Amino acid sequence: MNRFFYTAAFRTFSPLLLMYMGLRARRAGGAWQVCSKARFALFGAAPSPFVDAVWVHAVSLGETRAAEPLIRALLNQGERVLLTHMTVTGREEGARAFAEAIATGQLVQQWLPYDFPGATRRFFEHYRLSAGIIIEREVWPNLMAAGVRAKVPLMLASARLSDQALRSSIRLGAVMRQAYRSFSVIYAQTLQDAHRLEHAGARGVRVSGNLKFDVLLPEAKIARGRQFAQSLARRIIVIASTREGEDEWFADAIERYMRKVRDAASGLQEPVLFVIVPRHPQRFEPLEQILQQKQLSYVKRSTLISLGDGSTSALEACQQVDVLLGDTLGEMHWYYALAKIAIVAGSFAPFGGQNFIEASAIGIPVIVGPHTRHFEQAVHDAVEANAVLRINNADNAVQLALELLDQPARLHSLSDSALHWVQMHTGSVSRVIAGLKEIRMK
Repeated sequence: MNRFFYTAAFRTFSPLLLMYMGLRARRAGGAWQVCSKARFALFGAAPSPFVDAVWVHAVSLGETRAAEPLIRALLNQGERVLLTHMTVTGREEGARAFAEAIATGQLVQQWLPYDFPGATRRFFEHYRLSAGIIIEREVWPNLMAAGVRAKVPLMLASARLSDQALRSSIRLGAVMRQAYRSFSVIYAQTLQDAHRLEHAGARGVRVSGNLKFDVLLPEAKIARGRQFAQSLARRIIVIASTREGEDEWFADAIERYMRKVRDAASGLQEPVLFVIVPRHPQRFEPLEQILQQKQLSYVKRSTLISLGDGSTSALEACQQVDVLLGDTLGEMHWYYALAKIAIVAGSFAPFGGQNFIEASAIGIPVIVGPHTRHFEQAVHDAVEANAVLRINNADNAVQLALELLDQPARLHSLSDSALHWVQMHTGSVSRVIAGLKEIRMK
């Protein structure tokens, strides 16, 4: 397929795309602005005064978090940054993370336009960018072609390409080969990703590692979490980034544990507090209903904040409950700081896994499930380094976490291994910054 036929197909099926985006917006909530002028790059006749910026595209929440250390580095160098997204969770995370830069006018957020030739052309005409960095895998043929026509040097950073995505790319033929060849340079996460990208048609592929390893740790937030856990004096297991279906599995496992504790009625040890943090905010309410159905007592993180974060009332609210429901955004480091051990979900059903590096970076031992294709090389390496444990299902993950709570020496060893493993893989941001300077000089 060439780009002419791709565009014809895109136009033909665009009503279905808009319907899909509308349904997704309705489920997720928030201001998606699916049919807004910005989504079609209808900015008006006057070009933006925000010129010579570095454009960073982070499609959703995960990519925005991954891009944060890179964007921080760009801002610290005095660069202007145009940050684009496709999802409201990514946009909200960007607004939270870069509020100061947005307030000073150094960073501007915008929706990425849909991949129509006219929209992508107007996008580059309006912003007159100095360079573009796409995070991970958001490669759109018309967008890339418009960037080349506008003479904007383009980079694909922290790139990953699964076997399935490679097969899809090959099936699309010339249109995707040309899209990948639009990049002046591509920095792949792993050697395997680099090989797949080259097979897809990319040129100039280098291996830089994963931007997520250069995570910027919010030390104050981590300190507050650790202080809260210390004051609470309960053993805590965090179950992070649960997706559809996984909520029920973990709730079942927690219910079985709590039933055993109550049946034993020994009173010798405080029951474990489980912290469950859904991946997406639309899962907050369904998870609450599941906890009610399982007759598990719980308190919500938003309730603790209303009581006064770290206050006596907030601590008392956590003393007698089975579960703390993480119903806030932008606080993952606080949740991880509570934990003796973390189970990172999104990997127990076939979703491909979620970022576990944030937990490892602060020395929290991690358990993941079998479905980790989005992070396969990182998981493999972390397991080999004794930094991460992999288990086959949610119930066994909870059982393993409970067993590890009674093995402080092993927990300490896992924690040390996690910290060392992350430290060994940092440096991706500096490589990408060096590559950016290189392509802008050509």
